[in-house]
Amino acid sequence: MSLEQIEKVYQRLARLSHLGSIVGWDQAVNLSKEGAQKRAEATAELSVLQTEIITDPKLKEYFEEVDPSKLSENQASHFRELKKSWENATVLSPEFVKTKSMAQSECHEAWKSLRAENNWKDFAPLLKKVFDLTKEEAQMRSEVSGLSLYDSLLDLYEPSGRSEDVTKVFNGVKEFLPGLIQEILEKQKSEDVIYPVGPFPTESQKSLGLDVMKILGFNFDRGRLDVSHHPFCGGVPTDVRLTTRYSEDDFTESLMGVIHETGHACYEQGLPSEQWGDFPVGSARSMGIHESQSLLFEMQLGRGPAFLKAIAPLMEKYFKNDKTPANFFELENLKKFYTRVKPDYIRVNADEVTYPAHVILRYEIEKDLLEGKITVDDLPELWDVKMQEYLGISTKDNFKDGVMQDVHWTWGAIGYFPTYTLGAMNAAQIRVALEKGVGGTDQYVEKGDFTKINSWLKENIWSKASFMSIDELMKSATGEVLDPKYFESHLRSRYLNT
Repeated sequence: MSLEQIEKVYQRLARLSHLGSIVGWDQAVNLSKEGAQKRAEATAELSVLQTEIITDPKLKEYFEEVDPSKLSENQASHFRELKKSWENATVLSPEFVKTKSMAQSECHEAWKSLRAENNWKDFAPLLKKVFDLTKEEAQMRSEVSGLSLYDSLLDLYEPSGRSEDVTKVFNGVKEFLPGLIQEILEKQKSEDVIYPVGPFPTESQKSLGLDVMKILGFNFDRGRLDVSHHPFCGGVPTDVRLTTRYSEDDFTESLMGVIHETGHACYEQGLPSEQWGDFPVGSARSMGIHESQSLLFEMQLGRGPAFLKAIAPLMEKYFKNDKTPANFFELENLKKFYTRVKPDYIRVNADEVTYPAHVILRYEIEKDLLEGKITVDDLPELWDVKMQEYLGISTKDNFKDGVMQDVHWTWGAIGYFPTYTLGAMNAAQIRVALEKGVGGTDQYVEKGDFTKINSWLKENIWSKASFMSIDELMKSATGEVLDPKYFESHLRSRYLNT
């Protein structure tokens, strides 16, 4: 009976969360400038309501009354995830949640315009307020969990993830990555690559994106594609909202953004939402696993020869013009074009070789910031130092392409960034298992048929939701827990041995 009572509360929370997800999408896609303040108040009120529901003392009694030893295996996993969700949520008071939500909304809305203006001076105080509140949250979570400040936040995105392990993995990447980047840059100096010449009309880019989403298996009866300042996948499994952004000078950003977010979306659409969608156990296992699905689509498959061969006719259909040579669309050229390695400013546009450097930079900065080793005022200079160290480029006085480029910190998402590179490592390892599972992916990808690929992913990743731990899920799907060797092997094979 107590478990049923807990479920009723969580079903109510799921409906409110559903509304919050759609409101969040609307804020990023449609919100007018003068609507920001009232929207912030409304979303803060929704957050408070959810917190009040989950902090009801009766819910605590229900949890205490459940005997896990009397539950089936699935029920035990279900109860475990319910309890962890409840414990995470009850750490914070409704008053604190409202204060932090308001600060995040204010910072996020200001970021939209201040980033375009390269205005760090006015943005810094807003970011400092969010960081201060996030540190306060970390302290409250740390007192309850016994974890370090950073780990108490990392655990929200990567359950059981620990910064000690992340640092060890990232230090390993830092050992091989600089040399690998230089090897690849030297190799690519001798390659002749033809580049497309715009303009590339936004409507044509959107049409291409929609066609590619169909190939990848996105269900348009359960979602849609829109535009936002920063590409993301939001909404809920039965109504997944993807966004991208367009530049008429370069169609590759929007295309790869769509492929990336479609990977996230297919994972969401493949979760067991009918039976478990209202509960934590029916949600994605972690952000590192979530990112593995987007990077499996975008990097592992999307930039491979088989997929480029499949979509080349579509690119030619939408973008062939008098300025772009016809042989740009030839497979050999597309292979070179889509595997260009170039250290650059923007993380979301980075190639898969230099991308980990962007993530490691952010991880090291936010960890030091949370631990009080640096302050918000130090960020621009420190960002510039690390960009020069890791990628050989400077962001001095270029705030919009440096410390202000990401949306994550405006929302207080500290501990989120490591999941991107953990996701890339997961993706490389899952790709090896996928190849064995379907007898080779190229034969299907070349035909634009992801049916068998998605069936394997649904059976081994998507349908598992959060019934297993991260290690258990990876071992079940690939035969072993995460091993970074697959990622390094993938990079060397794709960029040096072809």
